[in-house]
Amino acid sequence: MAETYQPGAPMWVDIGSTDVPGAIAFYGGLFGWEAEDLGPDAGGYLLFRQKGKQVAGLGPATDPDRGTSWATYFATDDVDETTARVEANGGKVIVPPMDVMDQGRMAVYTDPAGVFFSAWQPGVHKGAELAGEHGTLGWAELLTPDVAGAKTFYSAVLGVSTRDVPMNDQGALYTLLETGGSSVAGAMPLTPDMGDTRPAWNIYFVVDDVDVSADRAVELGATELVRMDSEAGRLAWLIDPQGGGFCVIKPNPDYAP
Repeated sequence: MAETYQPGAPMWVDIGSTDVPGAIAFYGGLFGWEAEDLGPDAGGYLLFRQKGKQVAGLGPATDPDRGTSWATYFATDDVDETTARVEANGGKVIVPPMDVMDQGRMAVYTDPAGVFFSAWQPGVHKGAELAGEHGTLGWAELLTPDVAGAKTFYSAVLGVSTRDVPMNDQGALYTLLETGGSSVAGAMPLTPDMGDTRPAWNIYFVVDDVDVSADRAVELGATELVRMDSEAGRLAWLIDPQGGGFCVIKPNPDYAP
């Protein structure tokens, strides 16, 4: 069943890869995704499908500085208005609003901390058609050196509200981004102990068993950064063989922040 995405909610993810055939093999082997070539008009863009439903996209990496990376798209009713808000609130427009055939209208930005994100105004393409199942998008989380600034920026740009909840017993806080009465994304501080980790929107894919999926990812050539239990569920942070970072999580059904 297709999801309905409120403005401000993450509604699509895709990966720009330095090795498209390698990415097809890796994510197909990990999640069981099937790749659909959209033809010459799509500029090398492909769809990943799970159970026949579109769950993510794939294309050639276009930014040498970023290399392979996942991108998060937030739903908007008017991408031009969103672009104006980005500029008015200290962000930068990387790719100005453009039509993607009849699929929708999009733009790419960085926030004031330099984190890339995208906006999508739906046309034919409404977003991911499955969520909350194995191999589908489960969560998007901003890792940033300036949570306070991010709260102000994304509230102004995406129209979301924010709410802080305890993250651990040491008093650290986790920020929820909410729209339509639901939590749709999160934000947490980038701290010195995280080493050379870059500020980014991190993507979590739901899996049935984190240990099985993480082990399989490593078998397929991924690098595992961490595997741990959290209040939200058991999770692992991984780097795919081409250098794209992502997370897998088995959500805790009893967690309600």
